[in-house]
Amino acid sequence: MSKKQAICWKNGEIMPAHQATVSIFDHGFLYGDGIFEGIRFYHHTAFRLTAHLQRLAYSAQAIGLNLPLSMQELTQAVHETIEHAPNADGYLRLIVTRGEGNLGINPESCNKPNVFIIADDVHVVAQNIKQQGANIIIASTRKLTLDGLDPRVKSLNYLNHILARMEANHAGADEALMLNGNGFIAEGSADNVFIIQGNHLITPPSTDGALAGITRQVILDLSQDAGLQPMEKSIGAYDVYNADACFLTGTGAELIPVRSVDGRALKSCPSKAFEKLASLFQEAIAKECL
Repeated sequence: MSKKQAICWKNGEIMPAHQATVSIFDHGFLYGDGIFEGIRFYHHTAFRLTAHLQRLAYSAQAIGLNLPLSMQELTQAVHETIEHAPNADGYLRLIVTRGEGNLGINPESCNKPNVFIIADDVHVVAQNIKQQGANIIIASTRKLTLDGLDPRVKSLNYLNHILARMEANHAGADEALMLNGNGFIAEGSADNVFIIQGNHLITPPSTDGALAGITRQVILDLSQDAGLQPMEKSIGAYDVYNADACFLTGTGAELIPVRSVDGRALKSCPSKAFEKLASLFQEAIAKECL
């Protein structure tokens, strides 16, 4: 969709996305004080909507933000947005901000949260990269530590992720992996990371800075059907360099095979195990969204 085709549900009203506005005093705009979910829809049906809304509720609880709508009302708002979207398949960005307040960090003056749902397209990488594999780097920009901001909170503050992606851009890479303060791989700038070693499918745990991704969980659930043993385990750069295969997952990314990391070509891309998982993932979408 173009920006003029994109539409937005804002506090109960549908409008062209380019006409949707927010106050310059909104704490989401001023301070990143809010939460969001990225949701895919296929054939006019949101994929894993219940899981996304539950994660939204957990994020809201964690930052002390009272959701102004019930789960049922949010579900209806998502359905209404999809009904007005110009395409059958697309991407939703569901945002809840603390709302308008005084020009100061204290949120006590924010009395009315804002809710936006934007229907548009999103492309983490180009389609040919999704087919041939991504060349990625390990960024110097680190993930925030668990005692700073829990990675399970999907907040509007993504500055360190943006800086990591800028490193990838400057290096001519397609994406960047981020380390935590202990030097373990946390996640990509906009996706979770998996490696395959033998018949083991390994992904970093949330305690290492990984978002509890919805697509990540789908892949973990499907892994045994692909002949893989799933594990949440700390991994370092050494483990990624020497993996049989590596791939990225996310609502925006879907599934992206990795061709090289820091200039080191991986053993296979896309691997047979990845192709099996990708096929199972498409079957899950078809089952839930057709």
